[in-house]
Amino acid sequence: MKVAEVGNIIEFRDGLQGIVEKVNENSVIVDLTFMENFDELEMEEKTVVNHKRYKILYGND
Repeated sequence: MKVAEVGNIIEFRDGLQGIVEKVNENSVIVDLTFMENFDELEMEEKTVVNHKRYKILYGND
């Protein structure tokens, strides 16, 4: 399993996307304001996602 790095864009939970802001041992903190429809979703700006629950879309490869 490849772990995301700060600045990566990840996808999780049925198509939600965000930018990784911090990498923890078992999870990442993600900024969701990256999504164009963020205001419509009525969600918090940041969320925590377990490493097993996301896919890296764009990385620092």
